[in-house]
Amino acid sequence: MDNVQSSDFLGKEKISKLMVKFCIPCVLSLLVAALYNIVDQIFVGNSELSTLGNAATGVVFPIFIIAQGFAWYFGDGSAAYINIHQGKGDTGKIHKCVGTGMTLTVIVSVVLLAIFYPLKTQILTLFGASENSIGYAVEYFNIILGFFPIYMLSNMINAVVRADGSPSWSMLSMLAGAVVNIILDPIFIFACKWGMSGAAWATVIGQCVSFVISIVYLFRTKTFKLTIKSLIPDFKTYGEAFKLGLSSLITQMTIVVISLVCNIMLAKYGSMSKYGADIPIAVIGIESKVFTVVINIVVGIVLGCQPIIGYNMGARNFGRIKKLYRSILLCTVVVGAIATILFEAAPDAVVGMFGKPTNIPNPDDYWEFARKTFRIFLALVIFTCTIKMSSIFFQAVGKPVFAVLTSLIRDIICFVPLICVLPIFYGVNGILVSAPIADLLAMLVTAGLTVAFFIGIKKMAAKSSATNGQDSTVIKPSKDGVIITIARQHGSSGKQIGKIVAEKLGIPFYYKEMTALAAQESGLDKEFISDINANSPDVLRSLYLSCEVVQQAITAQDKIIRKIADNGSCVIVGRAADYVLRGYKDVVRIYIYAPEEYRVKRIMEVYGDSEEEAKKNLRRSDKARAAYYANISAQKWGDSKNYDLCVDSSIGVEQSADLIVSYVQAKKPSENE
Repeated sequence: MDNVQSSDFLGKEKISKLMVKFCIPCVLSLLVAALYNIVDQIFVGNSELSTLGNAATGVVFPIFIIAQGFAWYFGDGSAAYINIHQGKGDTGKIHKCVGTGMTLTVIVSVVLLAIFYPLKTQILTLFGASENSIGYAVEYFNIILGFFPIYMLSNMINAVVRADGSPSWSMLSMLAGAVVNIILDPIFIFACKWGMSGAAWATVIGQCVSFVISIVYLFRTKTFKLTIKSLIPDFKTYGEAFKLGLSSLITQMTIVVISLVCNIMLAKYGSMSKYGADIPIAVIGIESKVFTVVINIVVGIVLGCQPIIGYNMGARNFGRIKKLYRSILLCTVVVGAIATILFEAAPDAVVGMFGKPTNIPNPDDYWEFARKTFRIFLALVIFTCTIKMSSIFFQAVGKPVFAVLTSLIRDIICFVPLICVLPIFYGVNGILVSAPIADLLAMLVTAGLTVAFFIGIKKMAAKSSATNGQDSTVIKPSKDGVIITIARQHGSSGKQIGKIVAEKLGIPFYYKEMTALAAQESGLDKEFISDINANSPDVLRSLYLSCEVVQQAITAQDKIIRKIADNGSCVIVGRAADYVLRGYKDVVRIYIYAPEEYRVKRIMEVYGDSEEEAKKNLRRSDKARAAYYANISAQKWGDSKNYDLCVDSSIGVEQSADLIVSYVQAKKPSENE
């Protein structure tokens, strides 16, 4: 009943209270994570390393993001796997998933080390290091790179720790590392006079502290227990996690692409201007760190609201969705407005935190470019915040196409082409104006998608109110005996055959009843649950199925299937019941198929579709069922080895039912002997 209580809480509690409860910890966690990227640069910039040191850390930053991207890929994928299987009450394989994720993280970290170390000079030069800054960049990078396995593994494990129900421990890990970094930076840089090496050692020691704290947690986990065997890669178990963590990897790699292209263009066109290459690289490095703080606040707000958004979307609480969106948008606008005022009115104060330019011949040019960067490049930061917020919001409501489009439109589709073209005509200033133009264009698209979404839910609300009224469906008690699960191709008459089988055997039949019962169990809307299997989107279907609200619905449905099975003999049609009940005895798994011509004709007769419509609906429905089954089981839908009996229903509906009944009756005695 915990899910029900949670559902009631998310669906009825005052929105402001929910946002305080969920958002503040998330915002704080992301701000602590940002400290690692900022602290070094502040102390480096205020030392004799000054501008060239800032440029060096800015050059190394994208490589950090690459490492972080893979760490979050394995970590967030494992975390999502944990959350899903906790809800299903199926925790037996969690340790294998986590262990595999840890092993893969280490392997990838070693591969990155092996690639980056011999090519470090070329890679750092590619990312914008000049003749003046390359020495500092290599000095910093040599030390940072050697600790990539620890850095990546710490980030991966912290995601698992949060999913295991200990976000405070994860926060402690990150905060302790950041504090150590802050303490050691001035000691190593100023007192010991180690320069860039000192900044690097402060960072990696902080990372080691975070790593140790996260490792300690693995000896006190709540839902799983790691063993040596857990670390042996199990790709079958980890298959689901691979898909679930993909969005995190894509997001981070997008940042890398942007940073790479931006640094290349800054180095090229900066060297053609009075500023030179080092000033633009150094200033943009500062800008990216400050910008990260602003964005992390917004991301923390909307990520914290994800479970609230997801639940209310699934429950078809459309009025509450609108209120949530307005509240999140208001917070986003406030953050963006404060940042805009600060960047426009006091750019010198912001940049000044990162030190004064003492080791370049033209400090006035540095300040001039810094002011231009913050006032032009970040002129529409309020739009950037809104775009980022919208992308996460769309993911939470189960709109992966909208989410991906919103995520890519600003950075990849608009910004990257603009910074490649505009500098040809306007030099380094063309790079600066590219950002607000990209923000404006992306905001127009985002606004259009948002309007389309709310028009869509308005229509869904009208439809929902017309068909409203939750079924008071109950699980029917039955005699002990066989449980028959039926998977079927669309148009194969599997539902009808299953019903006849149930009647002939005198046992309950479950089809639509499962979605009604799952709706009662979870508080989600019956129609929403029903659509997951039948009408999931063709594009980015795997990403849609990984959405939190969709997984919540799947979990509720799986629980109901097990409850039905616990009440005795029955027939269950669809919903991957054969896999859900894999641990149960006396389960007969049936797969019903038929030639396409038969199924097309059947669909035309039953639904009144034209031949073209029937073929289209057949393929769409079968793809959706296959994707659903793969999401649940990581296995291929329709593979004969997953079933006890496969029946070609073109022999006739009654004949198919008789064949199944005969098989069940023949099988049962042999099992009871």
